[in-house]
Amino acid sequence: MYFSSGLPESVRVDSPLTTYLLPAVLAVIMFGLGLGLTVADFRRIAAYPRAVAVALVCQLVLLPAICLGLVLAFDLSPALAVGMMLLAASPGGTMANIFSHLFGGDVALNVTLTAINSVIAVVTLPIVVNLSLDHFMSGTDEALGLRFDKTLQVFLVVLVPVGAGMLVRRRRPDFAERATGAVKVTAVAALVGIIIAALAAERNNVLDYLADVGLVVSLFAAISLTVGYGATRLARGDHRQSVATCFEIGMHNTTLSMAIALSPSLLDSTRMAIPSAVYAVLMFVMALTAGFLLRRMAPDLRGNASGRQVTERR
Repeated sequence: MYFSSGLPESVRVDSPLTTYLLPAVLAVIMFGLGLGLTVADFRRIAAYPRAVAVALVCQLVLLPAICLGLVLAFDLSPALAVGMMLLAASPGGTMANIFSHLFGGDVALNVTLTAINSVIAVVTLPIVVNLSLDHFMSGTDEALGLRFDKTLQVFLVVLVPVGAGMLVRRRRPDFAERATGAVKVTAVAALVGIIIAALAAERNNVLDYLADVGLVVSLFAAISLTVGYGATRLARGDHRQSVATCFEIGMHNTTLSMAIALSPSLLDSTRMAIPSAVYAVLMFVMALTAGFLLRRMAPDLRGNASGRQVTERR
């Protein structure tokens, strides 16, 4: 995954810890994702064509546009603006599957969307971030151009570990089931340590960053959850499908976005990781709130569309 550089030295987090450990952590995260995927997850798109299409349009087009509008409306600093766009371009996280399960969503649809979004993001995420760098960071010391000549790095950093994880799951399913949890815990623990070290280096500015981006992140999170549910309902999806897309679209993969922001070989910026870090904290509260609200809505919705749901389950 390649992004144009040219950031001021003050926002870089280059250190032996991030230089050598972060790329490895990112690869482990992607390998862990692959351990949880099968070819059937991609084939299942035929069972949910409308829901998948709506979710992809929201994820790839609508949310980045909404995020851009928020960034411009609140006049965020360039680095925070790019960080917000990076967050918006990140695919749904695995926590979406858990929240969907807890609050009555269609988990199979979640798994399908995670699989598809994770692959598509290999292309769309660099495009969104490079365009954001070109627009918001144009006043930095170096001119930023759109450079996609090294997109092979995308496959090395993202697709290769995902493919390896899927291969392991196919060949050794029992091992994959046992290893999935350990891989995720190891990767997240290492990333948390790196984030703490990076934020410690910027400790004098962290409160200012929170003040600058907290409201924008909260609005983006609320809009993402609302769009995820509402768009699917408007497209005549049932309640369970709408709950699934609510969390899939509303809960972005902050582990991935923070790793990209902090990695010296990618964005190399603590400031760009701030929106994702704030989002990671706020999203759990907002997702829980949304889940309980959706659970209260469920009986009425089921009563109004019980026939359709029975048909779709068959």
